[in-house]
Amino acid sequence: MTTDHRPEDGTDTRGTARETAPADSGEQAGEVYGPPLLTPRDPDPAGAEHGRFARMRLGQWLGLAGLALGLMLTAVLVPVGVAVYQQGQARDVLFDRVDPAALRQIELLSAVGRQDSAIRAYAFSGDRAQLQGYRQAVTEQEQAAAAMERHLAGLPRADPARAEIHALNSAIMAWRGAFAEPLATRPPGGGEPPSAELETQGRQAFVQLRAANGRLQSAMTTLHGEYAERLSSRSTTVYWSLIGAAVAVVLAVLALVLIIRRTVLQPVATLTGKVRAVAHGDLARELDVPGPAELAELASIVDAMRHRLMDEWRTTAEARRRIDLQAEELRRSNAELEQFAYVASHDLQEPLRKVASFCQMIERRYADRLDDRGRQYIDFAVDGAKRMQALINDLLNFSRVGRMDRREESVSMEEVLDRALHRLSQLREDTGAEITHDELPALPGDASRLTQLLQNLVGNAIKFHGDEPPRVHIGVERKGPMWEFSCSDNGIGIDPKYADRIFLVFQRLHPQESYSGTGIGLALCKKIIEHHGGTIWLDGTGPGEPATPGAAHEPGESHEPGTPGEPSGGTGPSGGTTQTTTTTGTTFRWTLPAGDDDD
Repeated sequence: MTTDHRPEDGTDTRGTARETAPADSGEQAGEVYGPPLLTPRDPDPAGAEHGRFARMRLGQWLGLAGLALGLMLTAVLVPVGVAVYQQGQARDVLFDRVDPAALRQIELLSAVGRQDSAIRAYAFSGDRAQLQGYRQAVTEQEQAAAAMERHLAGLPRADPARAEIHALNSAIMAWRGAFAEPLATRPPGGGEPPSAELETQGRQAFVQLRAANGRLQSAMTTLHGEYAERLSSRSTTVYWSLIGAAVAVVLAVLALVLIIRRTVLQPVATLTGKVRAVAHGDLARELDVPGPAELAELASIVDAMRHRLMDEWRTTAEARRRIDLQAEELRRSNAELEQFAYVASHDLQEPLRKVASFCQMIERRYADRLDDRGRQYIDFAVDGAKRMQALINDLLNFSRVGRMDRREESVSMEEVLDRALHRLSQLREDTGAEITHDELPALPGDASRLTQLLQNLVGNAIKFHGDEPPRVHIGVERKGPMWEFSCSDNGIGIDPKYADRIFLVFQRLHPQESYSGTGIGLALCKKIIEHHGGTIWLDGTGPGEPATPGAAHEPGESHEPGTPGEPSGGTGPSGGTTQTTTTTGTTFRWTLPAGDDDD
């Protein structure tokens, strides 16, 4: 629901600036917050500025155009239809009635000729077959005459031809009465030719018959010519009517195209140009176009969207300014973190090394003066310094993952595993560990980080073993665009309820006295895998996998990458738990992208 806010004096304030500010302050605001904001214009009521006819809806325009086109086509096509109908009538009369009547005339004359031949043959021979041929010819002649009557019945201008048919029939009957029938009444088996008197009467009657046939032929020729001329005239009318209809259709289509161009295309082009100008940054341009009401409504909607964009532009500019400030603060914070990492890796470790060195020197120099408790205190101090040093190194490694650029190079996981096992050679020798693996693929990644990943996982699997010698297997399986790796062992196992906890920093499930470590190793593994675009989980706790119960103990952490063979941390609560040697085994699974070129 909208409300028209207008001053009491009736002044229309649509399209004016929302605020009035000096020019210099407006320019400054435009640089920071975007263009000046305008209140949206209400859509013009139909006919307010361009006339009621110009603001007709597109459906009304097309309805009027369709009505006009329909009337024009009706005015053109009705005469064409009438002409085609008349042409068909003329063709039907000529081809279905006049021409068949002319053919029946030929059959009639032929039947008369056969009558004359048959009756003369009968007169000379007295053969009954000739008499029957005569009677058959008479029947055919009468049928042909009746057919001519039927074809020409009801035809305009056919009366002379029908009169000549009657005259010809009369002449034929006169000829038969004067010549043929007297001969037909003779008994069969005779053989006497016609008398001279009868021959003369027959010749005179046949001359009259031929004269009547000539007049009928002339009448039929005249009738055929009239209807042929009529058909030609109707065909010409149809031809020119079709040409006129085609011209009218072309003109109607052109008129329709002009109407569509005037009412749709030109307003759309105008609106497109204005919208393009707005898209290029001219947000102060008003979107008002002539044309159908739908386009006016569309222009009003786009214009309202333009005003919303201007409002959002100002908000976005302010948000961008705040983001820039936060980004600058983050850059400064990252620089401080880099400086802290440098200090932690050099300045903090130097005092620890001195503490450990001097404690060891005290132990060597004053060994004969120290009792067992004194030597134990010195061992505690040295061990604490070394553990603090290992913790600092692990924290540095953890902080570097993700802050350094990811190197996208093809890495052979076979070589990565070889390097990791080389670093663990002392631990493997001490524990008698057996390491097996599937054929490992090559994939894109950071070789040093992936080496650290396998060193941590395999080191944990060796460190947290039961009574039997450690057995570790690295498996791999292709699943769509990802490689799914697994690290399985026969160690003490992990309760699935700790599946999320084991990947957190400083989370330990064993006391320091049971398993050494800093509590960072598995968290570092998770960060390395996520940095490569993969995920890691404890087997039996992944998506769609049933939980697999294990021992209520957790594997520890990784070996110190800088000191091969020495564990860098174990996991366990600070108070410790009761250790067991139950050999349930642990399997970690993780995924890594296979890369575009990998099959």
